[in-house]
Amino acid sequence: MAGIFGLRDKFKKQADSEDQYFEEGDEDSYVEIEGDQRKELKNKVVVRPFIINDFGDIKEALDALREGYTIALVNIKPLKEKDLVELKRAVNKLKKTTDAIDGDIAGFGDDWIVVTPSFASVHRTAQTEVLEEE
Repeated sequence: MAGIFGLRDKFKKQADSEDQYFEEGDEDSYVEIEGDQRKELKNKVVVRPFIINDFGDIKEALDALREGYTIALVNIKPLKEKDLVELKRAVNKLKKTTDAIDGDIAGFGDDWIVVTPSFASVHRTAQTEVLEEE
């Protein structure tokens, strides 16, 4: 029964490649096969936080947004406390990328921005504000 559909042969090849061998009469034992510990599913939406300490940190968020499966929660507080000119540049870059991917962008609170890809939108309330180019 262990040879049904060639599974035993497939497992034997896997085991042989790892220098593990079946012993005769071991049909009832099993072979542990290591799989990928973390499979990335490209069709799964990821809500991902980003912290922007300087203008260069925005690249990682932009790359994730361009892939199309990431909703970015961007903490702008460190850059806001350090350099308002760089903050303005970073927010404008986020806005332009959001427009290019037909996404949505909004600020909430004093220190956070949410950016979504084209398939999602931000529900706006009194706590969210539309980010406009200045």
